[in-house]
Amino acid sequence: MQELFIDNAQQLQDFVDKAANSDWLAVDTEFLRERTYFPKLCLIQVANDKLAAAIDPIALDDLGPLQNLLMNPNIEKVFHAARQDMEIFLNEWEVLPQPLFDTQPAAALLGLGDQVGYGKLIQQVLKTELPKDHSRTDWSRRPLDKAQLRYALDDVIYLGQAYLKMKSQLEQAGRLSWLDAEFKTLTSPQTYSLEPMDMWKKVKGRQHIKGVKLAILQALAAWREEQALAKNLPRRWIIKDDVLLEIARRTPGNAQELERIRGVDAGFVKKSGQAILELIDNARQLPKDRWPRDKRPAARPTPQQEATLDLLGAALRLIAHEAGLSPQVIASRKDLLALLNKDDNCALLKGWRKSLAGEPLQDLIAGKRQVVVEQGTATFKNP
Repeated sequence: MQELFIDNAQQLQDFVDKAANSDWLAVDTEFLRERTYFPKLCLIQVANDKLAAAIDPIALDDLGPLQNLLMNPNIEKVFHAARQDMEIFLNEWEVLPQPLFDTQPAAALLGLGDQVGYGKLIQQVLKTELPKDHSRTDWSRRPLDKAQLRYALDDVIYLGQAYLKMKSQLEQAGRLSWLDAEFKTLTSPQTYSLEPMDMWKKVKGRQHIKGVKLAILQALAAWREEQALAKNLPRRWIIKDDVLLEIARRTPGNAQELERIRGVDAGFVKKSGQAILELIDNARQLPKDRWPRDKRPAARPTPQQEATLDLLGAALRLIAHEAGLSPQVIASRKDLLALLNKDDNCALLKGWRKSLAGEPLQDLIAGKRQVVVEQGTATFKNP
């Protein structure tokens, strides 16, 4: 394995030329996000079966050759827990690498655990323990030492090895196509789009207010999102959730009332108070049909439904055991309730879950199949 640290244009072009005919590339990124809205890209690691490179985006003015490589539709890009990496590439380049393979959901279909971490995955698949010493490294600092580069390169070297083994196992099990829908979602720009007017749904404690106060919270959260984006600052640096919620709850009508709210200081009022008060006033004037509505908890299942859910859960565990999967990978109790309530959006009625578990469980509900205990052992079968 040839290992490289790339911090100039010629090195990058040479690497891209060598990697251009790869069937697959393992990819990872290191970034910081504590002080910014957008993640600050600090390092990009890329490997195939012969080359591994740590590429320095801080030193390089032009990542165009790398972008072309990662956008090559003939090369499968391999990630672990790809969502954050994909968000970074979308922010940097406004396009997403594809085709994609994500080892985290793939691991779930091999019975290796739901949302399994990278270190545990490598231990399970390759029987190799990776060090965790640099998981909290400040990757923006230069120079990077040998231990940091070793850690960074190992992330993609072992990822590629795990991918080859896992993909082969999925093909043998006939489950590779089960991942198509999830990978399609990961490579869709819409997955990462944020609508400011929807950001109120992420405010902790929002369930404690309703009506026009929820409309005020919606306006305030949208304003905060736009400010954070424009200034490239974390949302909490603009205004914290609990303060945002308290403003919506108390609906101040002037600067003095606004400043009396805990967490709102004179500097904030001077700088942004007028905008906040105008948002509150505008939200107050909205007609009721334009107030947002938070999803309230569904009504508690009846005792009969609870018993049916227990039965469905037992059948699900039997299905999962037969498939070598964790029941949680297939469905939650909430999903079982949605199936029982004939909800068309139920996850058990989509993709691979439908044929594996959704349809058999529908047969159980309809009385076409049953859970039977024979000699102390439960089985799921036709009557």
